[in-house]
Amino acid sequence: MRSKTGFGEQTPPAIFSLILGLFGLSLAWRAAANGSVIPAGISEAILGGVLVVFVIACAAYLRKLMRRAGTLVEDARILPGRGGLAAFGVCFAVLAAGLVPIAPEWAGRMLGLALAVQSATALLVIYVLVSGPKEQRQVTPLWHLSFVGFIVAAVSAVALGHYGLAQAIFWATLVAALGIWAMSAVQLRRHLPPAPLRPMLAIHLAPACLFVIVALGFPAQDYPVMALLARVFAGVAALILLGLLVSLKSLLEAGFSPMWASFTFPLTAFATAMLSLAGQTGGMAERLAGGVALVAASTLVPYIAVKVIRMWMTGQLALKTNAAKA
Repeated sequence: MRSKTGFGEQTPPAIFSLILGLFGLSLAWRAAANGSVIPAGISEAILGGVLVVFVIACAAYLRKLMRRAGTLVEDARILPGRGGLAAFGVCFAVLAAGLVPIAPEWAGRMLGLALAVQSATALLVIYVLVSGPKEQRQVTPLWHLSFVGFIVAAVSAVALGHYGLAQAIFWATLVAALGIWAMSAVQLRRHLPPAPLRPMLAIHLAPACLFVIVALGFPAQDYPVMALLARVFAGVAALILLGLLVSLKSLLEAGFSPMWASFTFPLTAFATAMLSLAGQTGGMAERLAGGVALVAASTLVPYIAVKVIRMWMTGQLALKTNAAKA
């Protein structure tokens, strides 16, 4: 069944959560190519293909906002929309990281744009949380995207040699992540989220992986604390992933839904972190973990992408995520 709405009329911001995972897959293949026989062209091909999808999605959502600007706040008041808008900002940061070895000058410009967009979406989320009902202010894993997602910008910042900026982002987002992890742990001890929302728990994995990636970007001889933190957060990431695998049956209980996009970026981030760590330390355990995660991501992410993009094209994604209509 085809959508009867015009181009962009009900574009669901949830599509950006899926695009974020696809961008992450490009970075995972880049990490696999570093120091191995895998050609970097695989990563670049994925990056280029995803960029086309991202541009189309941006154009569609911009068209919706041009029709009725109020849909932005309406989307932000709904959980999937709020997560999608946060992912939208993070997409620019991942794109900046992907451009570093290809076009560093453009990567620097994209980094500035990413920080601006992420700041704007974070302020929007704060506004809807403060102005909305009290029940809406409950901590969810999506808070990582809004308030810890800036750590993705530090990936390109450190790669471009902006160590001061990268450090500022690293420590600020670390404090935010620790707070969200702690509050989420308390909530999980009290009750599990409803089955349809449980896939979001996978998002808790992403910050730990990104702290590894960013910390590894600092010269170890000049920043020995960062080298230590890379190993510490690699262990944290492994523990979180183990917890998710043990709980996998519960996470998948509700069956396939657009929420499965929550699995994509954390999985690709884990593969990138482990392969990056293996590239610096030569550790076989990290290389094996990263390789397995890359294979899993290269299978799971395209599977989810096909299903979610098909839902987007037929209008079902907008309906299932309750996207605002212009």
